[in-house]
Amino acid sequence: MGAEHFARIEDKIAALMRTRETVVTMQGEALLPLEACIRSAVRPGSTALNVVTGPYGETFGGWLRSCGAEVVTVAAPFSGAVSPDEIAAALRANPAIDFVSLVHAEAATGNTNPVAEIGRVVREHGALLMLDAVASVAAEPLLTDEWGVDLCVIGGQKAMAGPAGVSVVSVSGRAWERIAANEAAPRRSYLSLLDWKERWLDGGRAVLPHAPAQLEMLALEQAADRIAADGLDAVIARHRAARGAVRAGVRALGGLTPYVVRREDAAPAATTLRAPDGVDARDVVAAALAADPSVPVQAGGGALAKEMIRVNHYGMAADRGIVLASLAALGAGLRGLGVGGVDVEGAVVAGGVEWDVVIGG
Repeated sequence: MGAEHFARIEDKIAALMRTRETVVTMQGEALLPLEACIRSAVRPGSTALNVVTGPYGETFGGWLRSCGAEVVTVAAPFSGAVSPDEIAAALRANPAIDFVSLVHAEAATGNTNPVAEIGRVVREHGALLMLDAVASVAAEPLLTDEWGVDLCVIGGQKAMAGPAGVSVVSVSGRAWERIAANEAAPRRSYLSLLDWKERWLDGGRAVLPHAPAQLEMLALEQAADRIAADGLDAVIARHRAARGAVRAGVRALGGLTPYVVRREDAAPAATTLRAPDGVDARDVVAAALAADPSVPVQAGGGALAKEMIRVNHYGMAADRGIVLASLAALGAGLRGLGVGGVDVEGAVVAGGVEWDVVIGG
C-alpha cells in the first residue's frame, strides 16, 4: 500500500468522524491511540478530570495517574450517564483541570453520554477534551469538530463492522500545541503522536513512517465505503432500531429488565439487561446460547458477570432478524431455567413492531 492510498483512507475516516482536523491512523487496536493521547497531552503535575461510566473510563484513570497527573473523578452508575451539570460542577471546584477524558458509549455497560453538552462545558472551561468514540462511531451521531472534541479516537470493529487491528485519532490544533509543549510526551515510540506528525503529517503525507498493516487498512476502507454506500443516517437508524427493539422486546418478555434505565442513556451499539432476582446472568446466557448458538449474547464482565446480560447489536448484528432471534433465545433460556411468566412470542412481536416504527419513522 502506498502513501497516497493510505492518506485517502484517512480522509474517508475523517469525513465519517465529521472532522477537518488532522487524523492519525495508528497500526493497532484503539487502546493504542487512547493511551497515546493521554501520555502525549497530559504532563506531570497537571490536573485531569476523568469521567467513569464503565470499564474504559476506569482504565483512563490509571493512565492519567501514571503520567503524574492529579485525577478528579466524576462517576455515574453504570445504569445511566453523566450529566453536563456534574462536569460543570467538577470544573468549577477544580479550576486547574486542563484535560478531560470521556467515553462516548460504553458497549460493556450499554450506556452513552451526552457529548455535545459536555463538550460545550469543557470548551468554556478551556480544557482539552479526549473522547473514546470506538463504540459510538456509525452507531450514533459523532460530530467531532462541532462538539469541540480535541482528541477523538475511533476503532472499526464495532458499528463500522470493520477490523480491530487499526484505529484512528483526530487531533485538534490546540491538542497539537499542548502535546508539543509537553516534555514528557512520548517520542521515538510506538505511542508517539509527535512521531506521526513529524514523519507523516508535516511531510504532506508523502512517505509512510513504517510499513502499514495493509489487510487491516483495506478492511477499514471497505467498512467506510460500505457505510457511505448505505448512507450514514441509515446505518445509525438501524442501530437505534436495534436498541429500541431489544428494550421493547424485553419489556414484553418478562423476567429481564433493561440495565440502563432511561432510553436516552442507552447506547445503540449494545443493550445490557438485569438478570432475574436469584438467577445468575451467566446461566441465562448459557441457556440462551444452547437454544441458539448464533445470537450475539454474553454475560457482563468482571463484577457484573452475575447480574448483567449484554445483547450486542452493532455492525452486522444491527439487523432485525438477529435482534428478534436474540429475544427468542433469551426467552427460551429463561423458560429452560424455570423462570415463570415469560412471553417469548410477545417479545418477538413487540421487538419487531418497535424496529419497524423506528426504521419507518
